[in-house]
Amino acid sequence: MTDRNVEKKRKKEQYVVEEMIRLYCRKNHGEYDRETGRMCSSCRELSEYARLRSEKCPFMEEKTFCSNCRVHCYKPEMREKIRQVMRFSGPRMLVYHPALAVWHVVCSVREKRRQKKSL
Repeated sequence: MTDRNVEKKRKKEQYVVEEMIRLYCRKNHGEYDRETGRMCSSCRELSEYARLRSEKCPFMEEKTFCSNCRVHCYKPEMREKIRQVMRFSGPRMLVYHPALAVWHVVCSVREKRRQKKSL
């Protein structure tokens, strides 16, 4: 995979995570600003943290999503927050961002097949 492809993949993953956090914030926190799309401070912090973790990920070339990674680099507190976001937003992505949701499912299924073959 070329550096350009890895960077494209990284940006798409960051976009998906941010949209999931944005959806979570919009539905759960009163501070979300619909006009600007500005999230509350807690969700902005989580989003920035997730972006930073993605930027520093040494496995981006070979993994699909953080959930499929063998190394979990999130601090325990942030890991629990992102889990809450994923549990809430994951099913709702089919309604709010159907193309991203389908893409995520397809990539996850491919990754599971790939992992089974390598065992």
